[in-house]
Amino acid sequence: MLVTVTSRSGKEVVKGGIQLSENATVKDLKASIHKQTGKLYPERQRLSLPLVSGQTRPTVLDGDKRLCDVFPEGSDHIVILKDLDPRFVGLPEKQVIYPVQTYATIYWCFYYFKRIMETFFVHKFNHATSPLSFVFQNCSYFVNHPYYTPVGETQMYIGFGLGIICQLANFYCHIILKNLRDPKGQGGYRIPRGFLFNYITCANYTTEIYQGLGFNIATQTVAGYSFLVVAAYIMSDWAAFRCWYRSRFFVYIVEGR
Repeated sequence: MLVTVTSRSGKEVVKGGIQLSENATVKDLKASIHKQTGKLYPERQRLSLPLVSGQTRPTVLDGDKRLCDVFPEGSDHIVILKDLDPRFVGLPEKQVIYPVQTYATIYWCFYYFKRIMETFFVHKFNHATSPLSFVFQNCSYFVNHPYYTPVGETQMYIGFGLGIICQLANFYCHIILKNLRDPKGQGGYRIPRGFLFNYITCANYTTEIYQGLGFNIATQTVAGYSFLVVAAYIMSDWAAFRCWYRSRFFVYIVEGR
């Protein structure tokens, strides 16, 4: 049995048709199409019969039916193939990549690369796990939308400049905190000194927030604002550490921090 398979545009999917046995099923036909085209695997195929008089919709072929049972009387064994690849969704839309989007991607990759490297080589964690709620907090700013209007070039450079400076400052703050740790692991608390810690209690958290602010100045997106809100919420708990320091260390009060 020779089966001719055409696309919706009328072009033959397999030139010359596909030779199948008389007992072949629709599933066999799909497997043969995949074998001969090399890319149209069965899950991407939707086979249907040609429209006949009085029909408004084509008859979709079930995978377990025999081909000799589904072709209408007198048909020329023509099957319509609909390849509904999701990659073609949205093709009519004009896609524009602005320079700020490229810079933002590089910035964001650098930010998370820094965090990962700090996890391996800088931070020492007291707890083996984190609360489950952190998953939702840390992912809440993964927001995007298909339409974007870039900010002015000057604003973009100011924002990314502020963000990079704060990221580097944040890294240095983490180094200061790392050096406070007792190398013998005996624990204890010490007041961090030097750099921004001379003026700010939680300098590492402050620079973390301001690097997010810099990113948001440069991109001005919903994701950026969401990041600031989430970060501010998390930092509000950590900011209470200042009260703990003041109650534990008298010198902390004298220094006016």
